[in-house]
Amino acid sequence: MTVASPRASGGACPSPVEPPSFTRTNDLNATAMLTPPLTDVEVRLLGSLIEKEVTTPDNYPLSLGALGAACNQSSNRDPVMQLDEETLAPAIVALRRRSLLRAIQPAGSRVTKYMHLLGEALSLDARELAVLCVLTLRGQQTPGELHARTARLAEFGGLADVEATLESLITREPEPLVARMPRRPGQKELRYAHLLSGTPAAGDWGPGDDGDVAMPAGAGAARTSASDERVTALEQSVAELRVELAALRTIFDEFRAQFQ
Repeated sequence: MTVASPRASGGACPSPVEPPSFTRTNDLNATAMLTPPLTDVEVRLLGSLIEKEVTTPDNYPLSLGALGAACNQSSNRDPVMQLDEETLAPAIVALRRRSLLRAIQPAGSRVTKYMHLLGEALSLDARELAVLCVLTLRGQQTPGELHARTARLAEFGGLADVEATLESLITREPEPLVARMPRRPGQKELRYAHLLSGTPAAGDWGPGDDGDVAMPAGAGAARTSASDERVTALEQSVAELRVELAALRTIFDEFRAQFQ
């Protein structure tokens, strides 16, 4: 599946105009950096930078053009996206504001290049970054798929190491970065999804074959809050309808009285 850019590419795109980025402080924790959740473009951008840092270190950090090519490549991407520079520019600005990306200008060069700060900002080790990289670039994965696809990004002793890394990301405080998804029909392995762009859609959640589903912290409370809001809105609508009905009855009674 190919996801087209929301903007058509046309002509040269100016470099991102960047407001002052946040200053790293003790208050700027993982929760603040990921609130609100990242967009799909921001997630693809970060995943591409993580990948290229390891697989093509001689060309890293990446220029805007190289970053666009990395985001749009057809291999190791699901979905395949078509992002132009006008779409990438605001995502770069947003990630800099969150202190998740840095822009540098190498000595003697006029080209601005970009590097991710996800590992530094969230205190992630190489294995955790590798797992998040694959999840952000390829979507939900089983432990076996992650074991195969992270081989070029980090060293795992075996499947048990991958599962241990997943567990550390699921149980991470104050907020998890990965969620365990339900088993699909006919599958023995559970699938895992990243939470950088928020909790997966409600339709994706449900009990697995054995009910072993790790829900993200606050997911149930969020759905309860949304339900409460809908109930309140419905109650208000019913109350308004009752007032209108009472007014109509009064008007009708007055009209009928004229003929009695």
